[in-house]
Amino acid sequence: MTVFSPLAIGPHIVQPPVVLAPMAGITNAPFRTLCREYSGGKGLFVSEMITTRALVERNEKTMQLIRFDESEKPRSIQLYGVDPVTVGKAVRMIVDEDLADHIDLNFGCPVPKVTRKGGGSALPYKRPLLRAILHEAVTNAGALPVTMKMRKGIDDDHITYLDAGRIAVEEGVTAIALHGRTAAQHYGGTADWDAIARLKEHVPEIPVLGNGDIWSADDALRMMRETGCDGVVVGRGCLGRPWLFADLVAGFEGTGAGGETPDGYLAQPGLREVADAMVRHARLLGEWLGDESRGVIDFRKHVAWYLKGFSVGSEMRKKLAITSSLDELSAQLSELDLDQTWPTGADGPRGRTAGNNRVVLPDGWLKDPYDCAGVGEEAESDTSGG
Repeated sequence: MTVFSPLAIGPHIVQPPVVLAPMAGITNAPFRTLCREYSGGKGLFVSEMITTRALVERNEKTMQLIRFDESEKPRSIQLYGVDPVTVGKAVRMIVDEDLADHIDLNFGCPVPKVTRKGGGSALPYKRPLLRAILHEAVTNAGALPVTMKMRKGIDDDHITYLDAGRIAVEEGVTAIALHGRTAAQHYGGTADWDAIARLKEHVPEIPVLGNGDIWSADDALRMMRETGCDGVVVGRGCLGRPWLFADLVAGFEGTGAGGETPDGYLAQPGLREVADAMVRHARLLGEWLGDESRGVIDFRKHVAWYLKGFSVGSEMRKKLAITSSLDELSAQLSELDLDQTWPTGADGPRGRTAGNNRVVLPDGWLKDPYDCAGVGEEAESDTSGG
């Protein structure tokens, strides 16, 4: 059995070395609570992406998004920004007001409304701008560790991750997470785990975390073995599957991921348990939002992910997707055949899978990686991803 070392994010020891990826509209406090409960409190759970401009301006929605439960330790915030000065102010605000214990920076968002302004996964192409943002973040963070998440590059002709990794080391970044896809791939195709291995070889000074195509604990363990990375970042694999973190902990602790030990442990709940988790998730959202109906409505996007693979008719799926109260959600779920066991084919890809997209960039963006003109605050957006 392979024994993996704990992951050190500054003073914070993450064992097992598993991180919940920031996902817009998903990794809010209620979902983090569910994942953390299944993991027994083990791992690192990062907030939704927070735009630095909105944080500095104390946007009401943003201030709610950075509220952490008392049980969340360490508190992890992911920031997104395109202006070094604004990023520095946001980081200083987090430090001065004790808003978090760890700061992650997003350079992986492939969404057109972000990249067309030079933000997200387009930004590392401009090496001096990336360096300036990292410098301001690390300088203002003081003792707080700063990490970053990025993609391989814009497309196969404009690969940036090795240069970005070296810049990160030089500017004092604590760890790097690499999604093994380009911006053009979005979430399509297969993640390039070899790139994760190359980055680890390129920046041996700091931890490298791998991201992409982790649908099970076995995938996570295989990525660690094949790439030599120091930890894994799990995103779409836990959509509708917060119990994946129980399996991840079991796998890393050697207590049965994939049924490989005598205990045969694998988190494969039946539909009754899944239905209970769905109601709890919706209830937590309502409590967090301060309105039960808003919570259930926000939960609607999770329904298809939770029910993937189970025998649930299309009409019932539609009904579940338009519920607006906990009683209504519970009543609809009670009409299902709750004795169904975990279905074959329930695992695997979920969420967005489109690939081979044209990356929308500012005019002339690719002419010179050292010309940083044309990036403005309007590049900031509430859209996340990466």
